[in-house]
Amino acid sequence: MNCATDPIQRLLVVLDADFGDRLRQSWHGQPVWIVMSPVNEPVIRSLWATYSGQDHLTGVTGFRFDSNIAAEDSFIAELGTIDLHHGPYSTSSPYTILDVIAARRDIREALSELGFTDFIETAEGFSAERSLVEAKRLRE
Repeated sequence: MNCATDPIQRLLVVLDADFGDRLRQSWHGQPVWIVMSPVNEPVIRSLWATYSGQDHLTGVTGFRFDSNIAAEDSFIAELGTIDLHHGPYSTSSPYTILDVIAARRDIREALSELGFTDFIETAEGFSAERSLVEAKRLRE
């Protein structure tokens, strides 16, 4: 979908409350949003302390975890904030690829409203992609 000259910005969203230390291997200086569960929070805080120079475009962001709410619902509730921080309002190179770990329910409709059109199932969730034109489009 992206031309070779287009910058490809990946964003990882982790909905797995038991992801824990796997975050250390999954995070490679790309932006990550992860649920602040009791298992994940110590790893997130450790990464914040170790890599304090990271910003919202390269660092790890924790978001609210509630064991009574489906992971996909938490993700959909955060989607506007995620897009605000990694979309055209915050960067000239907005994310075009969204990798989601531990999504068990189809949330394509919510993502299609942000211009995502290509979805690939993965072993741990899915990957969604949108064109750079869609990624740069300002939404209300």
